[in-house]
Amino acid sequence: MQMPDRPVDGPPRDFVGYGRDVPRVAWPGDARVAVSFVVNYEEGSEVQMGADGRNESILGEMALGLEATYRDLALESVYEYGSRAGVWRLARLFDSREVPVTVFAGAVAVERNPEVAAWLRDSPHEICSHGWRWEEVWKLSRDEERAHIDAAVASFEATCGRRPHGWYCRYGPSVHTRELLVAEGGFEYDSDAYNDDLPYFVEVSGQSHLVVPYTFTYNDARFVTGTGYGSPADFLDNLRRGFDQLVEEGATHPRMMSIGLHPRLAGQASRAHALAEFVDHAKAGGAAWFATRLDIARWWREQHASFAGPQRAG
Repeated sequence: MQMPDRPVDGPPRDFVGYGRDVPRVAWPGDARVAVSFVVNYEEGSEVQMGADGRNESILGEMALGLEATYRDLALESVYEYGSRAGVWRLARLFDSREVPVTVFAGAVAVERNPEVAAWLRDSPHEICSHGWRWEEVWKLSRDEERAHIDAAVASFEATCGRRPHGWYCRYGPSVHTRELLVAEGGFEYDSDAYNDDLPYFVEVSGQSHLVVPYTFTYNDARFVTGTGYGSPADFLDNLRRGFDQLVEEGATHPRMMSIGLHPRLAGQASRAHALAEFVDHAKAGGAAWFATRLDIARWWREQHASFAGPQRAG
């Protein structure tokens, strides 16, 4: 018996993608790999006892997490490291090497740190909305989720002087998220998918919408989730091996590489050292196009709009 291709609610699943006809992409400067560095600026928007009645429980570095009866001051301070020190170490690293990054920013997090807001306002880096704050959007009503999308946009316009044109949910999207983003009208892409090495179009409410997929494979979260990195050397090795493989494949079929970073994690000195070594490695060969996700999205729309492949409605 064949299983249905459409879940009970929401968009259909697509197991085919580009299939055997992977596009022969042309990146600027004939680059073999479009490298997208993402800095997840979340500190201050995470789950908190005061707002949520419980402590944050993931993506920190504390061996012991406190039960919800007590406020976890230690874990809170881990997040504060990211906003006080780690984000600036990453900013210096990328700014000194003139590498543009996309900042997946929680709106409330930016509101709580005027210094970060000023850096984003004055820099060429992209602001991509990481939601209004950390929340499980699939538990919201459609109207509540729409209101929170609007609140995030208004927040960034107030703190950074410009709106985001990309969207990435903190925990994952709801069945309504993509349709609501298209209806809002100002989003040029979302990254709420992990299913390809290249951007792709989906049809949403009769409109063509671009997805720029993300990945956890090259994400510093693996330092704290027990799924990969034991040391900065492991982190560097994974990034370098992935990049070198994509460069090899890019001789005929250029690719995209997404690297996810968190100020409280990659912003630690030893990890930032490994990250800097990787950036220098990737720059040395001349095979990389360092781009924000919005750069990639706009290039794709301008140059590769015909690469729709067999993608179906999303």
